[in-house]
Amino acid sequence: MALGELMELLLPYVGRICGPIAMQDGADAAQEAMIAILRGIKTLNEPDALWGWARVIAVREAVRVARRASGARTAATAVEDLGAPGDPQLAVDIGDTLARLSPEHRAVLVLRDLEGLDEHQASQILAVRPGTVRSRLFRARSSFRKAWSDD
Repeated sequence: MALGELMELLLPYVGRICGPIAMQDGADAAQEAMIAILRGIKTLNEPDALWGWARVIAVREAVRVARRASGARTAATAVEDLGAPGDPQLAVDIGDTLARLSPEHRAVLVLRDLEGLDEHQASQILAVRPGTVRSRLFRARSSFRKAWSDD
């Protein structure tokens, strides 16, 4: 597969991962992830591992970009992929609520609730223990519910 075609194939997937984690900086995170993927593609020995490998890079870059940006400004809404198709206001409300969470909490929510990964898979991607994934997920969901009900 040509490299350009591969990048076009991966970009929407990487964007779906980076957007909810890095919020308004999701496009920057996706770009950073795509650059890292492009630079490291020669090191990928098993083509069947491409999607998982790209997911790990996307999560890592999204968390990194979100941490860097969180000190500079308050997060804004950029979660087009998360909202209900028939209710744009719900998408905005979800985005505002997600913006109140830390990048680590958004990352675990994306991996578990959007990507459907189990605790072990999420722990490998986030480079933390499964127990840490469970506790972050519990805190993320609790924080999301609390922030949601405060509105």
